[in-house]
Amino acid sequence: MKYITIDGAQGEGGGQVLRTALTLSMLTQQPIELINIRANRQKPGLMRQHLTSVLAAQAICDAVVEGAELGSSHIRFQPKQVKAGQYKFAIGTAGSTVLVCQTIMPVLALANGLSTVTFEGGTHNGMSPSLCFF
Repeated sequence: MKYITIDGAQGEGGGQVLRTALTLSMLTQQPIELINIRANRQKPGLMRQHLTSVLAAQAICDAVVEGAELGSSHIRFQPKQVKAGQYKFAIGTAGSTVLVCQTIMPVLALANGLSTVTFEGGTHNGMSPSLCFF
């Protein structure tokens, strides 16, 4: 399987590269390899909300994932078919649920069938859109 390599340090070097890459990977069913995840941040690598985004993406498409752990700056993500269903994702901190939602909702909106998603975590974080805005 050929992976597209994406450098997470590009642009502002934060989590948006990760989230967008996961969404597009699921939509196109193209395997991706992300390197330098959140490299331009004070605490680089996957924080809880970013890890939850990876795990949520994995859950909705039965993806094969390597490197999905806290602090990781490198993952491989090989998506399969997206499946509608009932999902619950808990960040475990006040990390942004909106950013996790941003990763998977466009994909679930195109799935064959209805989905229900429950999130646990923060809704009004200083570095992300609020739930009201979303």
